[in-house]
Amino acid sequence: MLNLAVGWDMLDKNPASRIPMFDEDNKVERYMNSDQLTKLMEVLRTDSCRSVCLIATFLLATGCRLNEALSACWSQIDKDSRIWRIPASNSKSKRMRPVPLNDTAFEVLNHLTTEEGYEHLFINSKTQKPYVNIAKVWEKLRAKAGLPHLRLHDLRHQAASNLINSGSSLYVVQQILGHSDPSVTQRYSHLSVQTLIDASDNASAIIKKATKVVEQQKEAA
Repeated sequence: MLNLAVGWDMLDKNPASRIPMFDEDNKVERYMNSDQLTKLMEVLRTDSCRSVCLIATFLLATGCRLNEALSACWSQIDKDSRIWRIPASNSKSKRMRPVPLNDTAFEVLNHLTTEEGYEHLFINSKTQKPYVNIAKVWEKLRAKAGLPHLRLHDLRHQAASNLINSGSSLYVVQQILGHSDPSVTQRYSHLSVQTLIDASDNASAIIKKATKVVEQQKEAA
């Protein structure tokens, strides 16, 4: 507001320009542990709202954005190559993005009944049109899973975390999620405590190996 006042010649300078900003970490992270993920998948596998359950599973499997999933068309799916090509018009980066379809994503596709007769993957059975919003149903599903604060976008974060913890590099995750800036990918990629412990143990093993060589040399001397 003060900068705008300067631009409008109402002030000579911004009196707040030298006031330091608070160094506040406002990055909210919501990642599920293995037990929470199991509870969510149990709900997504059994709840009667099958279409929304399949959408949520698809988000978790592909790491795509909600609007990308709701806009997805069968013409973009290449089952032979196991690739979903998100067109530039639906991508936040405004570039076509190929997304690999893993076994879970493929299972979702096989459960859909819209391939014949519909353009889009996910169709609301009541309106016979593509879904526009699934917030209300998702609120019910997450509460049922005991995860009342889990947002739909958190499933994208979880997908990144799953990729990182399974050994994928930040570059690979960046390409799958469609980030133009790798720093965004780094924010989403959450390393589990066990992964950190395993990495530290690997480093320790190198030290122990070197120490063992030293001990063997002493014994030989």
